[in-house]
Amino acid sequence: MTTYAQNLTDILDREALPAGGIISGDVDYAADGLVFRGYHARPAADGLYPGILVVHDWLGVTDYVRMRCDMLARLGYSAFAADVYGADVRPAPQDAAAVAGGFYRDRALWRRRLTVAFDRLLAEPSVDPARTAAIGYCFGGTSVMELARTGAAVDAVVSFHGGLLTGPEGEAARIGAKVLVLHGAADPVAPDEALLAFENDLRTAPHIDWQIVTYANAMHAFTLPDANAPEQGALFDATAERRSWTAMKTFLNEVFD
Repeated sequence: MTTYAQNLTDILDREALPAGGIISGDVDYAADGLVFRGYHARPAADGLYPGILVVHDWLGVTDYVRMRCDMLARLGYSAFAADVYGADVRPAPQDAAAVAGGFYRDRALWRRRLTVAFDRLLAEPSVDPARTAAIGYCFGGTSVMELARTGAAVDAVVSFHGGLLTGPEGEAARIGAKVLVLHGAADPVAPDEALLAFENDLRTAPHIDWQIVTYANAMHAFTLPDANAPEQGALFDATAERRSWTAMKTFLNEVFD
């Protein structure tokens, strides 16, 4: 069982540990000659559970992502943390922008890595392949929309303070997932003009069931307890963190009902 810093434990413990507990641990998987190190958490009781892919921020798979997987397992999901970077790539904060930027410049590679991780989620014996979702934070929030744009057979995606990219004209039509975007009103990474362009892109595909929730005064990275760089537009917001998690739970309950 992973031990977390107190600020992460405080968030984790908002979800009660089920009577039987959860099972969790690192998971290595391979593709394209590389090894990736994800993390999987599920209820300890045998059975099939909705599968949730969790995509990391620009620091890679950290305790923050592991904690979110554990929270999802406490809620009755089988959660798998994707490793987009590779097992040997865990950039320091000062290097993370450059590492993440490489994927923004090569969206085909980015999408392949996400597809491999989604396939690894589906390979988990505890995952019900007919009930799946993907959630992500910052870089990961952008990532889950990239996964949806591939046409992946994922039922729902949830972006927490992600960058709001558009795709080539007509590409939104590939999206079959229901979409929930949880957005900070003061996020400089996704300013108003980016939000409008993102919405207009989704409007080109009327079949998409999408919603955007915007939190007043919330900056980028508003769910990350260690985010404390308001001069760069990144700051933890406890109210937005709680509200966004609740919004995600309500959304997933509806999707999997």
